[in-house]
Amino acid sequence: MPKVRDYNAELKALEERARGLKAKRIEQLGSLVAATSADTLDIEILAGALLDVVSSKDSGVKEAWRAKGAAFFQRRGRKAGQKADGNAEGTATQLGIDSALGNEPASD
Repeated sequence: MPKVRDYNAELKALEERARGLKAKRIEQLGSLVAATSADTLDIEILAGALLDVVSSKDSGVKEAWRAKGAAFFQRRGRKAGQKADGNAEGTATQLGIDSALGNEPASD
């Protein structure tokens, strides 16, 4: 006889996992703000800049920002040094920021 699935328990577990992932993402975004030294800005300035980024429709500007961000993570990776296996992993990867943003960790 097939085992009856407990959909309520599965749904509750999924909701709990989603809350945990959301909390982890928020923590990682805070780490990103600190890593970029944006934590030195007034909160209103940072919020305004982020709102401008989100509302921007210019794909050329967004691509320039993306390239600048990628260069930042590569610089941080070189500064972080080598891991025991010889692969360099950046601070962003150590903080889990790459995975939170859906990026693959960079390797040199």
